[in-house]
Amino acid sequence: MPALAISASGLTAERLRLDLIANNLANINTTRTPRGGPYRRQVPVFAEKLREALGQSPEQAPGRGVEVAAIVEDNTPPRLVYDPSHPDADPNGYVALPNINIVTEMVDMITATRAYEANVTVLNAAKAMTLKALEIGR
Repeated sequence: MPALAISASGLTAERLRLDLIANNLANINTTRTPRGGPYRRQVPVFAEKLREALGQSPEQAPGRGVEVAAIVEDNTPPRLVYDPSHPDADPNGYVALPNINIVTEMVDMITATRAYEANVTVLNAAKAMTLKALEIGR
């Protein structure tokens, strides 16, 4: 059932997006990472599952769903906060904090939740239509 597979791929992608948002929020004050420097915000890159990989034209397969192509770090500079008593402060007394904006993360969380809910609705509708088709076939 293509509709179920497409919705399932959307659910998986949005679940990963929510996991990344939670990870970003959990690390909002992390100033030191194993690679050095503050934590960097992570965001998923979504891509359409390729039809061409299946050897099908758009007319044969209008869509295959979504997949996470990559997880990338946001390149915006870290926030600088003046706190000379912090152990990670530079010689001028500034601490580099992660480039995470809590408002942006909350908006992303709401949109990811809405997208997840939409995929659940499609999944339930496809299931209901399949069950009705089976009842008609009896």
